Amino acid sequence: MKIAPDTDEINSLFANSDAEVVWAKVAGIVGLIDPACDLALARTVFDDVVRLFRGKYPGYCPIKTPYHDLPHTLDVFLCAVRLMHGVHVSGTRLGADEISLVMMATLMHDIGYAQKEGEGNGTGAQFTKCHVARGIEFMLHYADERNFPLSFTAKLECMIRSTDPGYPFAQIPFPDEHCRLLGQLVGTADLVGQMADRTYLEKLLFLYLEFKEANFGNYQSVHDMLRQTRRFYEITQEKLDSAYQGLYAKLVFHFREVFGTGNNYYLESIEKNIAYLAKVTAREEAEHLVMLKRGGIAEKSMAMSVLA
Repeated sequence: MKIAPDTDEINSLFANSDAEVVWAKVAGIVGLIDPACDLALARTVFDDVVRLFRGKYPGYCPIKTPYHDLPHTLDVFLCAVRLMHGVHVSGTRLGADEISLVMMATLMHDIGYAQKEGEGNGTGAQFTKCHVARGIEFMLHYADERNFPLSFTAKLECMIRSTDPGYPFAQIPFPDEHCRLLGQLVGTADLVGQMADRTYLEKLLFLYLEFKEANFGNYQSVHDMLRQTRRFYEITQEKLDSAYQGLYAKLVFHFREVFGTGNNYYLESIEKNIAYLAKVTAREEAEHLVMLKRGGIAEKSMAMSVLA
């Protein structure tokens, strides 16, 4: 008999700072989809992406963007694999190549923030508007160096493009409808995975610093960004329901299979974040950061703001 998770277990679903712990979770979930799935190529990409974030990849500096960091990529990566399992359990079967493609696309979806040697000024946030295109460029060179199957690169390009907020999903030239589904899966995981993070509201302070560095958006202050996040959530929900066709609902199948519950813990976490955001923004600006206490992020963001 499956036992429903307690509060600590639910919170641990979104605590993804340890790369090896995340890989172990991912490998276990993939085993539920296809016990014979060969993860060798995906593991190679995983290791190289971790090296890239940590500044150990030849020709590149460490990725220094405070919001789009390694834990963010790990959040999206694990969410995508859980969602794949939910899609699979719901009746849409996924093959080994499709599993690998989703894993690789989510791992590489934000590598466009990486600065090449000689591009070391700033944090990499200056590439906010073009980071998806830069990531695709990296992927194409990387795929050639690693001798990816020729069929993979066109699909990966479309799937990574699915995370670009400035590129209409309907205009992405997917080679077939099944690849479109994979793109919807990657795009869904990118949005749901980050917004379910228990420190999502605190990390918005980091995101504000990135946008300020990139001269991106129309935010007058960090407080203005917090106020506008409610509208961003509404726009995101519309995209999840329309362009990505409500695929997030398939997470229920994953949690039913793993825990025996009918909960979508990702949506529940997002809703808690947005409800708390309403409490924060109802207060005076001077109280906003006081209410965002997790992870020492408010203090770190203020220190970074002074140094910027």
